Amino acid sequence: MRSRAVLFDLDGTLADTAPDLAAALNKLRADQGLEPVPLERLRPFASAGARGLVHAGFGVKPGDADYASLREAFLEAYRENTCVHTQLFPGIAELLAELARRALPWGIVTNKATRFTDRIVATLGLSPACVVCGDTTEHLKPHPAPMRHAADQLKLAPGECMYLGDDLRDMQAARAVGMRAVAVQWGYHHPENGGPGTWKADAVIAQPRDLIALL
Repeated sequence: MRSRAVLFDLDGTLADTAPDLAAALNKLRADQGLEPVPLERLRPFASAGARGLVHAGFGVKPGDADYASLREAFLEAYRENTCVHTQLFPGIAELLAELARRALPWGIVTNKATRFTDRIVATLGLSPACVVCGDTTEHLKPHPAPMRHAADQLKLAPGECMYLGDDLRDMQAARAVGMRAVAVQWGYHHPENGGPGTWKADAVIAQPRDLIALL
């Protein structure tokens, strides 16, 4: 079936949000008298959001005694500086322009909360046809509910949509709802998830313009 819309994950696929996420994490470390963690060490954990960054910076995970307080402090630090250094990945602006030229709608499906997503979308001057966030439905990716909600917003069948992501959960969610799953080689690639070639995606692309051939 021909794709009639393109949906993107946000962090690590559409926009490079890692610098601002890392800055929030390192603010917490500085508050505790700890040295900053280099951005390149934190980048692979950015797709996992607060959970991934808190684990990378403090070695704690959900269920640990300090996790909830560190997560809240991280989110507050990120709220204060959500879109300072965040920018579109190279080639994304040109891809969005090509989608507009072809009159193909595009949207965002992310596990990021609405309060952060809306700020990034506005600051970057984006105009997606739909935005589905981590608090839009009852479930997060890899559950198919966010993907189905996006298709409903576009008034399309899921199979008419293509979804791009840089994480295993993205591919699982897309496949679960019947969307074409496209893994991207740029982005963050959490170390526990293997590489894009292991995610059973319908296609793997190295750069945004490679998507054109799949349309």
